Amino acid sequence: MTRLLLSTAGGLGLLRPAPGTWGSLPPVALTMAMASSGPTPTLLMLAALTVFAGILCVMLAPWYAVHFGQTDPGAVVIDEVSGMSLCLLIALAIAPEACAWPNVIWTTVIAFVLFRLLDIAKPPPIGTLQQVPRGWGVLLDDLAAGFFAGLGAGLFTSWWF
Repeated sequence: MTRLLLSTAGGLGLLRPAPGTWGSLPPVALTMAMASSGPTPTLLMLAALTVFAGILCVMLAPWYAVHFGQTDPGAVVIDEVSGMSLCLLIALAIAPEACAWPNVIWTTVIAFVLFRLLDIAKPPPIGTLQQVPRGWGVLLDDLAAGFFAGLGAGLFTSWWF
């Protein structure tokens, strides 16, 4: 039961429709909650969440491949948690002023939309990363989507704010 809760981000991956969208929300909520404490604590939290969720994704890969019968099941969204955390980490590192209210709302919305678009469409090189074995492909495509979405959101918000 613990592995199921961890790999589905507390059961968010079991929600329908669009489990990946539900799984991308925890970093958004944590960023909103942490924003008032300033950029540094928020960035540290996002870095820790990126690493922690990424480690869980790769470590749990053999279990969820057997449990769900596929290497990248839709219900497994811990990879989205890691990717969205990286996205917000990059966006806020580029534009730390975006941590202030109400800027953080717009920054997280822009980052969230960009991340989901890239995660769903999987343009090159994002889609090709899924082929990496042993759970790494499950994680790497989301980290790549998070990187590019975070870069886009950070550059846009640094220009905007």
